[in-house]
Amino acid sequence: MDHNNYLQDLKEIKDLMNKSTQFISLSGLSGVAAGVYALAGAFFANYLVQHNTEAYISTGSPLFRQLVLIAAIILIASLVTAYFQTANKARIVGEKMWNPSSKRLLINFCIPLVSGGILTLLLIQKSYYDLVAPITLIFYGMACLNASKYTLRDVRYLGITEIILGLFAVVFSNYGLYFWALGFGICHILYGAVMHYKYDRK
Repeated sequence: MDHNNYLQDLKEIKDLMNKSTQFISLSGLSGVAAGVYALAGAFFANYLVQHNTEAYISTGSPLFRQLVLIAAIILIASLVTAYFQTANKARIVGEKMWNPSSKRLLINFCIPLVSGGILTLLLIQKSYYDLVAPITLIFYGMACLNASKYTLRDVRYLGITEIILGLFAVVFSNYGLYFWALGFGICHILYGAVMHYKYDRK
Protein backbone atom coordinates (compact mmCIF):
# COMPACT_ATOMS: atom_id res chain seq x y z
CA MET A 1 0.00 0.00 0.00
CA ASP A 2 2.80 2.41 0.93
CA HIS A 3 4.56 1.48 -2.30
CA ASN A 4 1.49 2.44 -4.35
CA ASN A 5 1.18 5.76 -2.49
CA TYR A 6 4.86 6.44 -3.14
CA LEU A 7 4.41 5.86 -6.88
CA GLN A 8 1.31 8.05 -6.91
CA ASP A 9 3.20 10.85 -5.14
CA LEU A 10 6.01 10.61 -7.70
CA LYS A 11 3.50 10.83 -10.54
CA GLU A 12 1.87 13.93 -9.02
CA ILE A 13 5.27 15.59 -8.53
CA LYS A 14 6.20 14.82 -12.14
CA ASP A 15 2.89 16.28 -13.39
CA LEU A 16 3.43 19.45 -11.35
CA MET A 17 6.96 19.84 -12.72
CA ASN A 18 5.73 19.41 -16.30
CA LYS A 19 3.00 21.99 -15.78
CA SER A 20 5.48 24.48 -14.36
CA THR A 21 7.92 24.15 -17.27
CA GLN A 22 5.58 23.53 -20.22
CA PHE A 23 2.95 25.73 -21.82
CA ILE A 24 0.12 23.28 -22.56
CA SER A 25 -2.54 25.68 -23.87
CA LEU A 26 -1.57 25.57 -27.54
CA SER A 27 -4.75 25.06 -29.56
CA GLY A 28 -4.92 22.32 -32.16
CA LEU A 29 -7.71 24.16 -33.97
CA SER A 30 -5.43 27.16 -34.53
CA GLY A 31 -3.05 24.81 -36.35
CA VAL A 32 -5.90 23.55 -38.52
CA ALA A 33 -6.94 27.12 -39.30
CA ALA A 34 -3.36 28.12 -40.17
CA GLY A 35 -3.19 25.16 -42.54
CA VAL A 36 -6.41 26.17 -44.26
CA TYR A 37 -5.14 29.75 -44.64
CA ALA A 38 -1.86 28.48 -46.09
CA LEU A 39 -3.59 26.22 -48.62
CA ALA A 40 -5.88 29.05 -49.72
CA GLY A 41 -2.89 31.36 -50.05
CA ALA A 42 -0.91 28.78 -52.01
CA PHE A 43 -3.86 28.29 -54.37
CA PHE A 44 -4.13 32.02 -55.13
CA ALA A 45 -0.36 32.39 -55.40
CA ASN A 46 -0.20 29.51 -57.87
CA TYR A 47 -3.06 31.05 -59.86
CA LEU A 48 -1.23 34.38 -60.07
CA VAL A 49 2.05 32.74 -61.11
CA GLN A 50 0.37 30.60 -63.77
CA HIS A 51 -1.33 33.66 -65.27
CA ASN A 52 1.72 35.88 -64.98
CA THR A 53 2.78 37.59 -68.21
CA GLU A 54 6.03 39.05 -66.86
CA ALA A 55 9.27 37.68 -68.22
CA TYR A 56 10.63 37.30 -64.70
CA ILE A 57 9.69 38.25 -61.17
CA SER A 58 11.40 41.33 -59.73
CA THR A 59 11.04 42.82 -56.28
CA GLY A 60 9.24 45.84 -57.71
CA SER A 61 6.84 43.98 -60.00
CA PRO A 62 3.05 43.84 -59.43
CA LEU A 63 3.21 40.03 -59.12
CA PHE A 64 5.84 40.23 -56.40
CA ARG A 65 3.77 42.74 -54.44
CA GLN A 66 0.70 40.51 -54.77
CA LEU A 67 2.60 37.48 -53.49
CA VAL A 68 3.96 39.47 -50.54
CA LEU A 69 0.43 40.67 -49.76
CA ILE A 70 -0.87 37.08 -49.76
CA ALA A 71 1.95 35.97 -47.45
CA ALA A 72 1.28 38.88 -45.09
CA ILE A 73 -2.45 38.12 -44.93
CA ILE A 74 -1.76 34.45 -44.17
CA LEU A 75 0.73 35.34 -41.44
CA ILE A 76 -1.53 37.92 -39.77
CA ALA A 77 -4.62 35.69 -39.95
CA SER A 78 -2.68 32.74 -38.50
CA LEU A 79 -1.24 34.81 -35.63
CA VAL A 80 -4.59 36.37 -34.73
CA THR A 81 -6.34 32.98 -34.82
CA ALA A 82 -3.58 31.34 -32.75
CA TYR A 83 -3.74 34.10 -30.14
CA PHE A 84 -7.50 33.95 -29.59
CA GLN A 85 -7.70 30.15 -29.74
CA THR A 86 -4.81 29.75 -27.31
CA ALA A 87 -6.17 32.41 -24.96
CA ASN A 88 -9.53 30.64 -24.96
CA LYS A 89 -7.95 27.25 -24.21
CA ALA A 90 -5.78 28.77 -21.46
CA ARG A 91 -8.93 30.16 -19.85
CA ILE A 92 -10.65 26.78 -20.05
CA VAL A 93 -7.76 24.83 -18.48
CA GLY A 94 -7.09 27.55 -15.92
CA GLU A 95 -3.64 28.48 -17.21
CA LYS A 96 -2.34 32.03 -17.57
CA MET A 97 -1.74 33.06 -21.17
CA TRP A 98 1.43 34.96 -20.28
CA ASN A 99 3.61 33.06 -17.80
CA PRO A 100 7.29 32.02 -17.56
CA SER A 101 6.64 28.91 -19.69
CA SER A 102 4.91 30.81 -22.49
CA LYS A 103 7.68 33.44 -22.42
CA ARG A 104 10.37 30.76 -22.84
CA LEU A 105 8.28 29.16 -25.58
CA LEU A 106 7.92 32.44 -27.48
CA ILE A 107 11.61 33.38 -27.17
CA ASN A 108 12.88 29.99 -28.31
CA PHE A 109 10.38 29.94 -31.17
CA CYS A 110 11.15 33.46 -32.39
CA ILE A 111 14.96 33.21 -32.49
CA PRO A 112 15.11 30.72 -35.42
CA LEU A 113 11.95 32.15 -36.99
CA VAL A 114 13.19 35.75 -37.09
CA SER A 115 16.61 34.58 -38.30
CA GLY A 116 14.95 32.66 -41.12
CA GLY A 117 12.76 35.64 -41.96
CA ILE A 118 15.78 37.94 -42.26
CA LEU A 119 17.62 35.39 -44.39
CA THR A 120 14.55 35.03 -46.62
CA LEU A 121 14.41 38.79 -47.17
CA LEU A 122 18.11 38.82 -48.07
CA LEU A 123 17.60 35.98 -50.55
CA ILE A 124 14.68 37.81 -52.11
CA GLN A 125 16.82 40.92 -52.42
CA LYS A 126 19.40 38.83 -54.29
CA SER A 127 16.62 37.30 -56.46
CA TYR A 128 17.17 33.76 -55.11
CA TYR A 129 13.45 33.04 -55.25
CA ASP A 130 13.85 29.27 -55.54
CA LEU A 131 15.29 29.18 -52.01
CA VAL A 132 12.44 31.05 -50.34
CA ALA A 133 10.19 28.00 -49.82
CA PRO A 134 12.99 25.71 -48.55
CA ILE A 135 14.39 28.35 -46.17
CA THR A 136 11.00 29.24 -44.68
CA LEU A 137 10.18 25.55 -44.15
CA ILE A 138 13.56 24.71 -42.62
CA PHE A 139 13.71 27.66 -40.25
CA TYR A 140 10.07 27.24 -39.25
CA GLY A 141 10.84 23.61 -38.50
CA MET A 142 13.85 24.66 -36.44
CA ALA A 143 11.66 27.13 -34.56
CA CYS A 144 9.13 24.40 -33.73
CA LEU A 145 11.92 22.04 -32.72
CA ASN A 146 13.58 24.66 -30.54
CA ALA A 147 10.33 25.57 -28.80
CA SER A 148 9.00 22.03 -28.40
CA LYS A 149 10.73 21.45 -25.05
CA TYR A 150 8.50 24.14 -23.56
CA THR A 151 5.19 22.85 -24.88
CA LEU A 152 3.43 19.76 -26.24
CA ARG A 153 5.76 17.11 -27.64
CA ASP A 154 3.81 16.90 -30.90
CA VAL A 155 5.31 20.26 -31.92
CA ARG A 156 8.71 18.53 -32.07
CA TYR A 157 7.50 16.07 -34.70
CA LEU A 158 5.92 18.88 -36.69
CA GLY A 159 9.27 20.68 -36.67
CA ILE A 160 11.15 17.61 -37.88
CA THR A 161 8.60 17.11 -40.66
CA GLU A 162 8.95 20.74 -41.80
CA ILE A 163 12.75 20.48 -41.91
CA ILE A 164 12.61 17.32 -44.00
CA LEU A 165 10.16 18.94 -46.43
CA GLY A 166 12.42 21.99 -46.65
CA LEU A 167 15.39 19.82 -47.62
CA PHE A 168 13.34 18.07 -50.30
CA ALA A 169 12.24 21.49 -51.56
CA VAL A 170 15.91 22.34 -52.16
CA VAL A 171 16.35 19.21 -54.28
CA PHE A 172 13.10 19.76 -56.19
CA SER A 173 13.33 23.54 -56.39
CA ASN A 174 10.79 23.81 -59.23
CA TYR A 175 8.09 22.56 -56.88
CA GLY A 176 8.79 24.94 -54.01
CA LEU A 177 5.23 26.24 -53.79
CA TYR A 178 3.86 22.69 -53.57
CA PHE A 179 6.26 21.80 -50.75
CA TRP A 180 5.32 25.08 -49.05
CA ALA A 181 1.62 24.16 -49.31
CA LEU A 182 2.35 20.66 -48.02
CA GLY A 183 4.39 21.90 -45.06
CA PHE A 184 2.40 24.93 -43.96
CA GLY A 185 -0.95 23.68 -45.21
CA ILE A 186 -1.45 19.92 -45.04
CA CYS A 187 0.98 19.30 -42.15
CA HIS A 188 -0.59 22.03 -40.03
CA ILE A 189 -4.04 20.61 -40.65
CA LEU A 190 -2.96 17.06 -39.80
CA TYR A 191 -0.92 17.93 -36.71
CA GLY A 192 -3.54 20.44 -35.55
CA ALA A 193 -6.28 17.81 -35.86
CA VAL A 194 -4.19 15.27 -33.93
CA MET A 195 -3.44 17.79 -31.17
CA HIS A 196 -7.09 18.79 -30.97
CA TYR A 197 -8.15 15.15 -30.69
CA LYS A 198 -5.48 14.32 -28.07
CA TYR A 199 -5.63 17.42 -25.88
CA ASP A 200 -8.41 19.88 -26.66
CA ARG A 201 -11.30 17.43 -26.36
CA LYS A 202 -10.46 16.38 -22.79
